[in-house]
Amino acid sequence: MHKVPARLAMTEADLTPPTLIRPHHRALPLLTLTDLRIAESQAAASLPAHTLMDRAGKAAASFLLEQITRDTSVEKSRQRVWLIAGPGNNGGDALILAAELHKAGVAVELCMPVEVKPDDARWALDTARAAGVAITTALPASLDGYTWLVDGMFGIGLARNLDGVFAAAARQLSQWTKARPHTGGVLALDVPSGLDSDTGTIAGDGETAVRATHTVTFIAAKPGLFTAQGRDLAGAVTVAPIGVDSSARTAIQLNAPDLFATSLPPRDFATNKGTFGSLAVIGGDTGMCGAPILAARAALYTGAGKVHVALLGAGAPPYDPPHPELMLHPVDDLPLDKMNALAVGCGMGHGERAARVLHDVLRLDAPKLFDADALNLISKDPTLAAAVTARGVQGDPCVLTPHPLEAARLLGTDAAGVQRDRLGAARALAARFASVVVLKGTGTVIAAPDGRLTINPTGNAALATGGTGDVLGGIIGALLAQRLPGYEAALAGVYLHGLAADTLSAQGHGPAGLTAGELAPMVRSLLNRMFYPLSPA
Repeated sequence: MHKVPARLAMTEADLTPPTLIRPHHRALPLLTLTDLRIAESQAAASLPAHTLMDRAGKAAASFLLEQITRDTSVEKSRQRVWLIAGPGNNGGDALILAAELHKAGVAVELCMPVEVKPDDARWALDTARAAGVAITTALPASLDGYTWLVDGMFGIGLARNLDGVFAAAARQLSQWTKARPHTGGVLALDVPSGLDSDTGTIAGDGETAVRATHTVTFIAAKPGLFTAQGRDLAGAVTVAPIGVDSSARTAIQLNAPDLFATSLPPRDFATNKGTFGSLAVIGGDTGMCGAPILAARAALYTGAGKVHVALLGAGAPPYDPPHPELMLHPVDDLPLDKMNALAVGCGMGHGERAARVLHDVLRLDAPKLFDADALNLISKDPTLAAAVTARGVQGDPCVLTPHPLEAARLLGTDAAGVQRDRLGAARALAARFASVVVLKGTGTVIAAPDGRLTINPTGNAALATGGTGDVLGGIIGALLAQRLPGYEAALAGVYLHGLAADTLSAQGHGPAGLTAGELAPMVRSLLNRMFYPLSPA
């Protein structure tokens, strides 16, 4: 016979509905495993036993009941929820969730292949049994007929492969996610089982993890939910703080307008084109002038006062017919020392002339962004690399925008190594080159030489096409010309670039088939809508 759990001593946090935070457009702190362990232990020490697990399970229940209530296609009485509990505290969270759903009149069935072990989780097991939750030990042959599935197998800190029955369950859950109907979903508790919450990679040798449609994550958001494979595995993320204040524990943040909006220049009536700076986009070796022109067009749409294109190669057009506002020059004919910012590398090539131009550019005092071919030249030339670092040490950090392979060349490693720890790679590049680093890819990481680290939540597969990196370089270059500091220019540029792809995709123009040139007009619309709305007459 199982004892009925003792009633928890109630705190003020337990007398109010659980707080649920959607990260949309919010600069949230992102806590590493170490940060979380400290926050959790300190909070638990000041609370009655089992409080955090009780709050976590109830927060997840509040989220799921909200989803069930919102789904008008299936009556609440016909909703069926299947949960799987692992042997640790993540399993305990699932048990409390199951008890809460059962008490709310939702049909639940919980699978516990291995009985939970920690004291908190044993308390949760007693709670679920006392509530009357049906508990089984074997996986069902099919998950058809359920409207929601809940992954409560393993939370943060898993460092090994999922195996045995838990690997089989992860595969079942993931298959259901990929083929799910229009209702319901797969909810992961804290993090999808098998996901490294610090890096966004799959734990162990990277074979098996749960692919969820939704994740409710406890105490704070985690970096791995927003970068690398984590974005695909976590689905839509909701944060349940469960009464633990974690805001001051980390230097890692989720990118949002709060971090850069105040750096954008005002658009007063008395301004002129000089107010918003002159940008030179430098690149375009013979046959490759399209890349710098794409970047320059993006700079125009991002509000730079004047945009020049300095071309290295022969046979370039005299002007850009769709945008005659752009001023095209041979690189030797443009006084680069008169520019407010320089964006260097698009279609630049790897020849001796490109290297010479790069050496000359590094002597100039204007803010500089280096992308594409410029990064490859820097990775091969220790003199160029040293000059980049020196600029940062002198207080004038460059902005570097590598994709993973370019980052690997700069670090002397391989792209797979960069992807295994994207935050660590971005941090290492920022330190080595004393520069602001934009490590592109899903969940782009922006790192400052002073240790600040931000993960960007916008963007989707629509950006997986040629030229989108050039557009990003032009956007950030335009913001540098408008006198934004390098870190804030990178944050704003990456955020707007990704949000443009998201908005266009929502309108049916992506993710398949979106072209790089379509991004810039949408960036303009977002910039004005979000930051420069006209005052009523």
